[in-house]
Amino acid sequence: MPDPDPLAFVCAMPMELRPLTRKLGLRRDPVGGLRTGSLDGRPVVAAVTGMGTALAAAGIRRLLDAVTPARVLVVGITGAVDDETVLGTVVRPARVIDAASGREHEHHPPDPGPTAGALWTTDVITPADELPALRARGVVALDMETAAIAEACEAGGIPWTVVRAYSDRATDGSVDEEVFHLSHQDGTPDPAAVARYVLRHPNRIPTLARMARTATRATTNAADAAITAARAV
Repeated sequence: MPDPDPLAFVCAMPMELRPLTRKLGLRRDPVGGLRTGSLDGRPVVAAVTGMGTALAAAGIRRLLDAVTPARVLVVGITGAVDDETVLGTVVRPARVIDAASGREHEHHPPDPGPTAGALWTTDVITPADELPALRARGVVALDMETAAIAEACEAGGIPWTVVRAYSDRATDGSVDEEVFHLSHQDGTPDPAAVARYVLRHPNRIPTLARMARTATRATTNAADAAITAARAV
């Protein structure tokens, strides 16, 4: 099992964990099922929860049942709610809002630097006509897991941090229900769904390729920022 008080990195999808795996030398623990590695000689653990608040809540409970981390770092991609922010930019929200309950979680990163705006956690694709109201509330980004993880960490007295980077814009409709379901809930691609999508929409292949490149850049940027934050713990 991992050493006590490790740093814990939590991702929704395997693709979000890949850059951390390379940078932290992560390997699967044969006993607990977590990935383990090190950062500057300090032990780290990592887990992939799957997408959405229910899987995120179950995944963080499993992790906290196995270890008591010094801090949980939520790492991955997010959707922008404006048309201006450069994709790949790292998001440092000041608060996280659970769309279902309205509960807000204050975000206190361990490393110095400004935070701004809110991260909106929701299990549904947010339609474009709802974005102006969210922007008016200070929402700058959308995700599907962070509020559930923050709630579990706060209940257990565990500090948490979220480090995400923009991979798409909610304003352009690039991630609709059909695109969202090209992946399984565990975050792995669904080859059959991808094949059906490409057959129906062959003209969108360049768009999918561009989205994949952008997501790769965003996951790398998020991982780098998360490691910087972890070093401040």
